[in-house]
Amino acid sequence: MASKKASTKKKKNTAGLKKPSFKFSRQQKVVLGSFLMLLGLAMIIAFISFLFNWQADQSTLQELGNRELETRNWLSKFGAAVSDFFIYRGFGLAAFLLAGLVAVTGIFLFFNLKMKNLFTYWFWGLLMMLWWAVFFGFFAESNSLLGGRVGYEVNDYLQDYIGFIGTLLLLTFMFIAYFVIRLKITPEMVGEFISSKRKSVTEDFTTQAEPSKAPAAQVTHEEKDWVEKTAAEKKEEATAAYSIKEDKPKPSQPAPPVTKSQEEDDVQMEIETAEEEEAEDTLSHKLVKDFGEFDPTLELKNYKWPTIDLLKDYNTNGGGITVDQQELEENKNTIVATLKNYKIEIAQIKATVGPTVTLYEIVPEAGIRISKIKNLEDDIALSLSALGIRIIAPIPGKGTIGIEVPNKNSTIVSMRSVIASPKFQNAEMELPMALGKTISNETFVVDLAKMPHLLMAGATGQGKSVGLNAILTSLLYCKHPAEVKFVLVDPKKVELTLFNKIERHYLAKLPNTEDAIITDNTKVINTLNSLCIEMDDRYNLLKDAMVRNIKEYNVKFRARKLNPENGHKFLPYIVLVVDEFADLIMTAGKEVETPIARLAQLARAIGIHLIIATQRPSVNVITGIIKANFPARIAFRVTSKIDSRTILDNQGADQLIGRGDMLFTQGNDLIRLQCAFVDTPEVDKITEFIGSQKAYPDAHLLPEYETDESGTGLDIDVSERDKLFREAAEVIVIAQQGSASLLQRKLKLGYNRAGRLIDQLEAAGVVGPFEGSKARQVLVSDIASLEQLLNEEDQY
Repeated sequence: MASKKASTKKKKNTAGLKKPSFKFSRQQKVVLGSFLMLLGLAMIIAFISFLFNWQADQSTLQELGNRELETRNWLSKFGAAVSDFFIYRGFGLAAFLLAGLVAVTGIFLFFNLKMKNLFTYWFWGLLMMLWWAVFFGFFAESNSLLGGRVGYEVNDYLQDYIGFIGTLLLLTFMFIAYFVIRLKITPEMVGEFISSKRKSVTEDFTTQAEPSKAPAAQVTHEEKDWVEKTAAEKKEEATAAYSIKEDKPKPSQPAPPVTKSQEEDDVQMEIETAEEEEAEDTLSHKLVKDFGEFDPTLELKNYKWPTIDLLKDYNTNGGGITVDQQELEENKNTIVATLKNYKIEIAQIKATVGPTVTLYEIVPEAGIRISKIKNLEDDIALSLSALGIRIIAPIPGKGTIGIEVPNKNSTIVSMRSVIASPKFQNAEMELPMALGKTISNETFVVDLAKMPHLLMAGATGQGKSVGLNAILTSLLYCKHPAEVKFVLVDPKKVELTLFNKIERHYLAKLPNTEDAIITDNTKVINTLNSLCIEMDDRYNLLKDAMVRNIKEYNVKFRARKLNPENGHKFLPYIVLVVDEFADLIMTAGKEVETPIARLAQLARAIGIHLIIATQRPSVNVITGIIKANFPARIAFRVTSKIDSRTILDNQGADQLIGRGDMLFTQGNDLIRLQCAFVDTPEVDKITEFIGSQKAYPDAHLLPEYETDESGTGLDIDVSERDKLFREAAEVIVIAQQGSASLLQRKLKLGYNRAGRLIDQLEAAGVVGPFEGSKARQVLVSDIASLEQLLNEEDQY
């Protein structure tokens, strides 16, 4: 049912048409609710006054427009008219129920309660109003206020057809039905209530009479006998629960001895079984019943998903794939002729036309070795005069050999076509990504949550940035801002800047930072370590909630089984996107690789997923640790077979034709796809549409991470300073360069001790705070000023 609802919502967004809404805003509910509450109260006041003054006001009802006439009703002519209509001409005293329903409706609207319960109140309230009118009319005359005219007329009609007794029986049946269906009262419940009352009276009487029977010592002795007897009886009853036995004891077992108290007073003992304790989640069920499941989207409940009209349709003129029959026939003849030159006969050939590549499936004659065809890859490419021939020998799952040949006129796969496809709209996935279309022109959708991380590589200009935009666009079209957050790393500073517009909707960042999109390598290291802290915190929450992954945790939190006062909260998915990983490895090395590897190994269960792209898929960038934890990989065109093997562990990426042509693997077979094209203006429109809506106060804040070089927690105590502190200060002031590497060279120190000295110099006010890759600013101009500064510290 949940998936159907999600599908319906997505289809509505796809349509791009704004349908009229009949829902009241919160302000409208408050105004309408207060009006109905006061109206219900006014009706009750008017009805009560009418019971006392109706005869005096009867003559004025015909001339309500005459302002000289006065009525005795507490609400004047309005009260007299309304009361006459609902009580005298309507339902009699039962009209008070109608006034109460109007007031209750106002209360539900004013306090924003669930309207489903209100419908139940109205349904049963109207039925009871009709029943009371008929019941009172059963004993009333035509002009009585008890049942009103409705009650009298209905009674008159019923008695004409089923008689006095029949009407009485019908009213009795309706009365019983109300108690059973609405109040859920059954004869067993009434019997239990009466028996419990009798039992309580009997116990009270026994308690009062018991002390006069025997002295304390005898009572104690008899209590002991009674306890022993009760234990034996309980054992017999436990056995009797599994098999039906006779009342007589078994021959092998002696009958239980009869105590003196049993001989004197043979009293039947009633055994009462203790009620089972309530389940632990009773409170959560009550909360769900009263308030419904927790809705993480409530803060942005009016958020609108981007419409399909924001994306461009590149195939408006005719649309779809154009099949060039002449080209297919020429390619077929060339393949057959080339293979025949090498004495390879073909039994059957079939062509599947895709957007950019056509797959020719051939079935060779019996006795032909597959390796022989595989070795002819370059010869076939030469014959066809085409770039990017790829031979799949054999095609997995089929008894054929595949030859992929690029089309002379390729078709653009628009992002609009894959987003609008039923495969994406009806995808039951946590993080669905529409990557593009296969050779058979089918939309290819995968779940990032199951990958769980994605490695993307390709040469410059082959489609990596477009692929990242396609992934992010897919998630924007299907996930609410409360459900997913992006951490965007863009060392090139130009590829992901458009997503700044959705910072307060979808992006996550470190506290006290201005830009959510990270371009500084130092901030990248801090962000990655912050994500590691977030990962550890989330694992602690999962441990406390006794669940295994984020999906189970959020289900439990939605069902209100986790208390926010204990630190629990709804956990959105976090997607880390790195646009150029090679630049980070070159500048930071292990400082980046270590947290990336840790996140890749552990972060899957708690909803943190990584997408890493690089244009340099060499072994010193994509190391063994990285590859081992990224089973899902996308390869765009690369320049060498070595790069193809590095990214895919297989050949093929060097034979692609570029412009979004790519190979995808998730640890099994290679799938050739044409990446969906989403241009920069389209991304701009989407982010502008989202960014113009109501947003959260700030971007999603990650845990704060303090580095050793952040200047916090430094040693201020003079007694704890390094022995070389003064000498290091002189070196820094003379060179006017505040760096740890300078101290390493001049004082022949290790990196850790030099860094420690820099921290102490910062605390003393000799150098400024850490500024990334730049050297620290030296705050002391010369040696004399340094001596003065240090002497003042010693005096202090």
